[in-house]
Amino acid sequence: MENFQYENPTRIIFGKNQVQDSLKKEVEAYGKRILLVYGGGSIKKNGLYDVILEQLHQIEDVKIVEFYGVESNPRLSTVQKGIDMIKEHQIEFILAIGGGSVIDAAKAMSVGTYHDGDVWDIVTGKVDVTSSLPVGIVLTMAATGSEMNGNFVITNWEQKDKRTFSSIHTYPKFSILDPQNTFSVPKEQTVYGIVDSMSHVFEQYFHSSKNAPVQELFGESILKTTIDVAPKLIEELESYEYREVVMLNATLALNKILTMGVKTDWASHMIEHGVSAVHDIPHGGGMAIIFPHWMEYVSETRPEKIAQLGVNVFGLNPDEIGTKQLAKETAKRVRSFWNSLGAPSRLSDYEIDDKEVDLIIERSFISGETIGNYVPLNKEDVRYILQRAL
Repeated sequence: MENFQYENPTRIIFGKNQVQDSLKKEVEAYGKRILLVYGGGSIKKNGLYDVILEQLHQIEDVKIVEFYGVESNPRLSTVQKGIDMIKEHQIEFILAIGGGSVIDAAKAMSVGTYHDGDVWDIVTGKVDVTSSLPVGIVLTMAATGSEMNGNFVITNWEQKDKRTFSSIHTYPKFSILDPQNTFSVPKEQTVYGIVDSMSHVFEQYFHSSKNAPVQELFGESILKTTIDVAPKLIEELESYEYREVVMLNATLALNKILTMGVKTDWASHMIEHGVSAVHDIPHGGGMAIIFPHWMEYVSETRPEKIAQLGVNVFGLNPDEIGTKQLAKETAKRVRSFWNSLGAPSRLSDYEIDDKEVDLIIERSFISGETIGNYVPLNKEDVRYILQRAL
């Protein structure tokens, strides 16, 4: 196990009707001039918008400004518009209502507010972040875990570039997680969320460190409960029982607990970010395609951890086949499970061919000659994985 430090300042408020019970108290601790950030009109259709406004209007002298239309794979131009609105209205607090895309945009706005230059310089690590506007979350989709970490992902569409940023300054002050607020998430988006949360566990499970049994067992428990509940949820989208398990699992999958003391991988995410930077496909759909192909490829050189996953999570028998075959069968089980939920298996499912493979590869390598730690990949390795994924 590697040396590590751990800090997570986000308050999680989980359960039924927590918006009604907790939102006013949490928000008024940070200010009265509030920017609401959300995506499309789903929160108005399901009634959540009205519930939130009712709570906020109980704050004395509150001023509410709305910023809506945050897209999937939030764009740099959208973030800049939000920053301009924050400065214009002298906003004191950002309340993000939505899933990962909305939360990521809000976090980027929060740090961009204190930077007079190009916010892309923050995203690309050219500028040190020392402060941010406080952000609170009302979560409406279980997927990214952004509600309990300091990460955000922003796409510079003009440059076809997608980057991840992380800072202790971009952790939400609080996140309200009521599974009822995910009832209206359509089947396809629910599936993408499940894939995304599982892929976060995989990226940390396939680490290059030694002696991390607690982290691995924790990851396996998240995966096993997700695998058990996900098919049931897909058949009963308004089940509180199933939604609450999937929601908590997604949060635990990326609140940095699984990262303690291990050198994580993230090559599959870097490859998918390259794909979606160029083609703007759903992140969960891209992960469903890329990850099994990554597993199959690295099984040739380092099958042990993947085989362990197959035995401990998918119940494969290690006495029947060798380690390398176990690893390859595990990759097949992962793909089969995701496909059974309705996730794609090929880039061609999104009408992606090999015409822009070179650009995708370039965008997958934002620094250095290799990506990943479990098995470091060079550009030709990534080319092979992408060609297999077509």
